[in-house]
Amino acid sequence: MAAEMALRTKGMEILINNLGKVEAERFISIIIKEPFDYTEWQRDLFNNLSVRELSSLAMKEYKAD
Repeated sequence: MAAEMALRTKGMEILINNLGKVEAERFISIIIKEPFDYTEWQRDLFNNLSVRELSSLAMKEYKAD
């Protein structure tokens, strides 16, 4: 239970830091209202990228963290 609360808190911090408070709330309301399959979304998200392009994006994110 505590781990779930910590994850929610961290998730909200990430959303707010990247989207701002209003857009973070808007994002959450969209996710709650509409059926959302994260696995399917991830599969489609990178569908048009080559392995090289996907690797380049991953390395940029890795270096940014």
